[in-house]
Amino acid sequence: MRVARMGLSIGLALALGGLSVGCQNKVYEENQKLHAQNRELQQQLTDRNPSPVAPVQLAPEPVKQPEPALPPMPSIVRSAPSTPAPPPAAAPAPAPSDNGLAGLETIVDPQAGTTTVNFVGDALFDPGKATLKETAKASLDKVAAALKKQYTGKTVRVQGHTDSDPIKHSKWASNQALSQARAEAVQKYLVSKGVDATRITAEGFGDAKPKDPTNTSTAKAKNRRVEIVVVTR
Repeated sequence: MRVARMGLSIGLALALGGLSVGCQNKVYEENQKLHAQNRELQQQLTDRNPSPVAPVQLAPEPVKQPEPALPPMPSIVRSAPSTPAPPPAAAPAPAPSDNGLAGLETIVDPQAGTTTVNFVGDALFDPGKATLKETAKASLDKVAAALKKQYTGKTVRVQGHTDSDPIKHSKWASNQALSQARAEAVQKYLVSKGVDATRITAEGFGDAKPKDPTNTSTAKAKNRRVEIVVVTR
């Protein structure tokens, strides 16, 4: 009886051991399948999700070069104000040459080679007249003396001029005729005072050569004139 029990126990143990081995094999196979599926899933995930893109390396920000230093400003040296030099002394004016025409309106033109004595017509003649005033003779005497002494042998031209107002209340037919008559009156007087008649001429220009063309009353007074032109060349 005891032997039978022992046999039964051994038989049962062997059966259980065989069952246990079978179970372990089955578990192992299941684990292998799971590992294979896991590897497959892992490969699928790897195929679907490639390796991450490496982060882009940004170029380093350029280092700002320092601006060149400006050259130093030149120092300004302020000197003490110097005392201004006194202006040069004016050169003494040359003494007028003694041409015997002092006090008379005289114009010397070296380029033209002339010396001109100007007489306002109203100082020599009454309006519309060609007769010399007595008050004019003293000035003409001075001119005659200079022509005989300082301008001996020089050509002299007596030139008469009028304004542009037309002749209305005189015997002269025109301003030109009046200016000619006045020039001849001065010529005759100078000859009477000893000036050589062969070197003095008279000519009238009427209103053709005005000194002031503005035609004002002042301009007309300037234009009525007698000029004694001495050719000094």
